Amino acid sequence: MKKLDRQTKVIATIGPATESEEMLEKLILKGVDVCRLNMAHADHDWVRMISSRIRSVGVRLNREPAIMMDVKGPEIRTGYLHKEVELKKDDLLDIVFVAQPDPPQYEGVWQIEVNYDKLADHIKSGDTVLIDNGLIPLLVIESSAKRIRCKVLQDSILKSRRHVNLPGIETGLPSLTEKDKRDSKVGIECKHDFFALSFTRDADAIDLFRRFLQDNGSDAHIIAKLEDQKGVSNIDEIITASDAIMIARGDLGIECPFEDLPIIQRKTVGACLTNGTPVIVATHLLESMIESPVPTRAEISDVANAVNEGADCLMLSGETTTGKQPLECLDILNRIASKTESVLVPGLTDELRLFRPKAKMLRSAAMLAMKMKNSAVLVFTRSGDLAAKLGALRPNGAPLFAFTDVDGLHRRLRLIWGIEPFMMDFSDDPELTIQNAIEKLKEESWVEIGDQLVTVTNVLASGKIVESIQLREVD
Repeated sequence: MKKLDRQTKVIATIGPATESEEMLEKLILKGVDVCRLNMAHADHDWVRMISSRIRSVGVRLNREPAIMMDVKGPEIRTGYLHKEVELKKDDLLDIVFVAQPDPPQYEGVWQIEVNYDKLADHIKSGDTVLIDNGLIPLLVIESSAKRIRCKVLQDSILKSRRHVNLPGIETGLPSLTEKDKRDSKVGIECKHDFFALSFTRDADAIDLFRRFLQDNGSDAHIIAKLEDQKGVSNIDEIITASDAIMIARGDLGIECPFEDLPIIQRKTVGACLTNGTPVIVATHLLESMIESPVPTRAEISDVANAVNEGADCLMLSGETTTGKQPLECLDILNRIASKTESVLVPGLTDELRLFRPKAKMLRSAAMLAMKMKNSAVLVFTRSGDLAAKLGALRPNGAPLFAFTDVDGLHRRLRLIWGIEPFMMDFSDDPELTIQNAIEKLKEESWVEIGDQLVTVTNVLASGKIVESIQLREVD
């Protein structure tokens, strides 16, 4: 029986370094499960082109990755600067809401424009404002409708259009911007499988986005990005409302005290496992490899820790968009994940809550497959729920084969830990469906004669449908 190289899945963000057909083919052959398109840096023509290219390469290789559109979400940025501004510790700086001349100063005070004119409604004296991913910390001295006066806390260089973070401060920005809606409509046109919602604060934001997708004819799944303190405080309702969670450690590590970040990650992964919700660990996994040919030892440990905690997916960002060695990054992830999984003690997670009888059967099926040599679990699904619950049990070392006849679901299943999905027409006769699935597994060299398949399916008995676990030997 062919074993998976790793059961933890990998998401690669596509960019200039990986957008060619040749590079996409190499990414997919190295096991990329989901291709992410970051709408902070993409236009609509490029999205249409790259989506078609990913689909055609995936079909040709008989291994279709899912496509995720990561919408930009609400954001606050500084304005355009004619040239860089050299800030000194204890300088005074006014945050204003109109474009500024060059140099942007008035009576010795820096005048820096931001693109959100209601910011003063949410800011008070003593608050902290962070610019450029936290590199420029400001302390608010006073706030009025026309300006927010701050003190610069350390020497720094300010460039044009830098991101602004407001740790612990809620704003009135919409959860779904007009740009997000325009971008999402292109993703719907291209039949994207996932949409990632930036700065998800609560369940209402997810419900709003889901209604928008449905109103525009999409059944795509929503990945809620955990990026600020509001999202952390509402994590339980966000997990329940979403289809998956992304721990987006870039902004999260700025919005929250950095010493809290590993605790938030561990607790979020655990909560997702309990609920059976796929969870992605993202940002800075192999950041140094954007330039360096090898990762730091800390990055290696970080990746291994995410695998140990039970994350469904590891996500690469700059490493595969503009990095110098995107393929080597994938090799490194594959090696770390595979080695870490190989030393995990075989066992099923106890945290997952299973309610339906058929779902509870999965625990027995998974345990049986783990106890036998050359065995795997075989399930059939039209909703994806059984496959998601099976993956959430984390049966380490047992291949998990999931068959569906729903177009698109076979791609969405690639997000789930351990699941190898297949698209196949189902027969009205359950037995014929099982036989066809086993034949497909043989044709694609996943199983050999003598292998055992623990099959969760229904059978007809005296005119009734009965749920069953069957042990099938491949012949």
